[in-house]
Amino acid sequence: MKKIFFITLLASYSIFGQEVLDKIVAIVDNEIVLKSELDFQVALAAAQKNLDPKDEKIRRQIIEGMIIDKLLYAQAELDSITVTDDEVDQQLDMQMNYFIQQYGSRERVESTYGMSIEKIKREFRNDTRKNMMAERVKMQKFGTIDVSRREVTEFFNSYKDSLGVIPEKFNISHIFINPTQTEKVRKRAKDLANSLLDSIKLGSDFAELAKKFSDDPGSAAQGGDLGSVKRGVFFPEFESVAYSLKRGQLSDVVESPVGFHIIQLIDRKGESIHTRHILVKIKNDDEADLKSIEFLTELRDSITKNENTFVFYAKKYSDDKETAGFGGELGNFEISQLDKSLLDQVYKLKEGEIGFPKRLQVNPTTYGFHIVKLTKRTPQHSPTIEEDFEEIKKLAQFQKREKNFREWVEELKQQLYWEIKI
Repeated sequence: MKKIFFITLLASYSIFGQEVLDKIVAIVDNEIVLKSELDFQVALAAAQKNLDPKDEKIRRQIIEGMIIDKLLYAQAELDSITVTDDEVDQQLDMQMNYFIQQYGSRERVESTYGMSIEKIKREFRNDTRKNMMAERVKMQKFGTIDVSRREVTEFFNSYKDSLGVIPEKFNISHIFINPTQTEKVRKRAKDLANSLLDSIKLGSDFAELAKKFSDDPGSAAQGGDLGSVKRGVFFPEFESVAYSLKRGQLSDVVESPVGFHIIQLIDRKGESIHTRHILVKIKNDDEADLKSIEFLTELRDSITKNENTFVFYAKKYSDDKETAGFGGELGNFEISQLDKSLLDQVYKLKEGEIGFPKRLQVNPTTYGFHIVKLTKRTPQHSPTIEEDFEEIKKLAQFQKREKNFREWVEELKQQLYWEIKI
């Protein structure tokens, strides 16, 4: 749902940019659904499932789904559910990575929607936050639903003939090293930012330096101009400084998750600020890459010689903080869940083996290197309650969760205002 929702937002922006007349097709509490959004959702579903986009039944199903999304957001507001800026940033990065994979390159995404990746993120940051809030209210209410062993057994007996086969699975772990973590690389970026700041203070033109040196493609061509935006669009580190500046004032060098900024406040009206900036990203170099590969090779050699364990080194050295504490464990994956580069590594390994260092693209702006361990490989097989209880339990939980969710949505429809206007 998240991916489709985000695609809709992008499509709506593209349509608005062409000044096509639009109209409201549904109202839910304080939110609206536009015809352009609905049209794109219908076209998308038709293309994915080979359906007729003119089928009114399909159109009705889709608008009802969009209304449910809006109902969830309205309830999330009533429940005072929030998401952090970091969580929104991570979601946007994931969405951008998905689009780049779908379109084949960053450039094709930017060409299709007529704006840079950075601008896409800024334009739809608020809508992404709303979608995450809607998802969170659903998870808070239904994410902890459990099923008893009796319910699992009853589910299996009822549906075992239609469950198909359990696909081949791989339990894998990794140790990830990010070359940008090296102090030498960070220092080089910060030194460049400081030298640019000194040049501006000595009279160099801010806009010309931004065009030449800024690593923000969405603003560099405009001399670093970010336009006028409200609080909450930029990184907190950026905003805390930008909102403290006076008109025309330059900041010192400011670090955010994407690099080092030089910020100038052009104007401020209430909670809206008009700024321009020069961004210097922390860029990997061949030396840092090579050191990362060599370090991972040393760790692999040490593990194969039984000098220490994979878990020990993952906890101590891995830059993937989400998995490091669990000894680098990534989890169980089916073949279809692994991208080609990872599948190529894992498929050649035997249980307990560790691959050689490979490049890993985390998101459009971040990459590193990792070694992967195949902990366990489970062949494809027909499901049984004894061998696959946990998998069957997940299916039973999903069925129960969806049933309860549908009943709750009907209650929301009685409590909150909504109307379809077509």
